[in-house]
Amino acid sequence: MGNKTYLEKLVTAEYLRSVYKGKRVFLTGHTGFKGAWMMQILHWLGADVKGYALAPEKEKDLYNQIDGDKFCYSSITEDLRDLKKLHGELVRFNPHFVFHLAAQSLVRRSYEQPADTFMVNTQGTAHMLDALRDVEQACVALMITTDKVYQNPERGTPFKEDDKLGGYDPYSASKAAAEIVIESYQRSFFNPADFAKHRKSVASVRAGNVIGGGDFSDDRIIPDIVRSIEFDQPVGLRNPKSIRPWQHVLEPIGAYLFLAARMSEQPEAYNTAFNFGPDENDMLTVEDLTNIFIERFGRGSYAATAQHGALHEAKLLLLDSSKAKRTIGWQPQMDAKTAIEWTADWYADKEHTAHEKCMRQIKEYFGDIN
Repeated sequence: MGNKTYLEKLVTAEYLRSVYKGKRVFLTGHTGFKGAWMMQILHWLGADVKGYALAPEKEKDLYNQIDGDKFCYSSITEDLRDLKKLHGELVRFNPHFVFHLAAQSLVRRSYEQPADTFMVNTQGTAHMLDALRDVEQACVALMITTDKVYQNPERGTPFKEDDKLGGYDPYSASKAAAEIVIESYQRSFFNPADFAKHRKSVASVRAGNVIGGGDFSDDRIIPDIVRSIEFDQPVGLRNPKSIRPWQHVLEPIGAYLFLAARMSEQPEAYNTAFNFGPDENDMLTVEDLTNIFIERFGRGSYAATAQHGALHEAKLLLLDSSKAKRTIGWQPQMDAKTAIEWTADWYADKEHTAHEKCMRQIKEYFGDIN
C-alpha cells in the first residue's frame, strides 16, 4: 500500500476512510473557511471531530450556513492564546490526529493589528505544540502555515522548503516565526529519532491563495467579486497583474489529509515542511482570475483601483512542490482555471444548500464512498 501513488490512494475516498474512520481528530480553526470544508470532509470520512476556534465573524460565514455544529463531536469556542484551556481540551480528547488551521489570516488586518497577529499565529502555534507534548495517544499533527513564509524578492523563482524564511507584512512574518517555532519543537520534543518515547509525528504544510465556495472574508478577491456582483458594481482590483498560485480549497485539504495518512503509516519519515501548490507553469494574474470567474458566473465587471500609499503586497509568489511529489507522491488534481470555475459554480448555485454544494464537489473531487 505504501507504494501506491497519490492518484490511486487519495482520489479513491475509501483509502481516506480506512485511515480516518473512528479516529479522534482535533481541528483548530474549524469555524473558518478552510476549516468548515475540512470538517465536512472528516465527518464524511467517519472521523470524530473536536473543533477549537473563535466563533464565526459573520452570520453568512460558511460554518453558519452549513450548521457546522452538526459535524463536530464537540465545538469549543475559545482562543488559542489561552494555553490552559487549549491544553485541557486537547489532552482530554486524546486525539489520533491534529490539524492546526486556526490563524489570523488576513494580510491587511495584520497591518491594523500586528501584535495580535503575532500572538495568534506565532504564540498560538507554540501553545498548540506545547499542549501536544502531554497527549498520551500516538498522534500525527499538521501545523498549517502559508506560502507567504518565504523572504520574497519577487524574482520569479519558485520557493523550495529550505529557502530563507521571512516576511514583509506582519501576517507573513508571524507565519515565518511560527515555522521556526515548529522546527524547534520538532527537534527538541518530537525528534523522529525518539519517536518510541514521545509518539508524536509533526509536520508543517505551506499552501496559500486558496479559493472556493463559501468564503466571505474581507479583503479576498473571490468574496470581493461576489459582493460586487450582488451590488451590481465593478469589483476593484488593487493589484490586477499580481501572480498567485491559485488553488481550490479541496487541493490543500486533500494534501493535508493524504500527508497525515502517510505519516500515520510511517510516523518517523515525514517530520518536516512541505509545500503544496499548483504546477509551476499554472500561473494566472488577479485579472485573469476575475475574468474567468465573471465569464463562468455569467455577469460582473471590474476596474483597477491602484491607490497611492497602498499597503505592500507581494506581486509574485510561486511554490516549488517537487518535494511533496517526490517523497509522498502528491500532485495537484486541478488547474487554476478549473479551480476558479468550480468556485464560480458554487456561488452561482441558488438551488442547493451550502452543505449540499460542498458535498457535491467533495464527492466529485475525492470520489464517492460505496
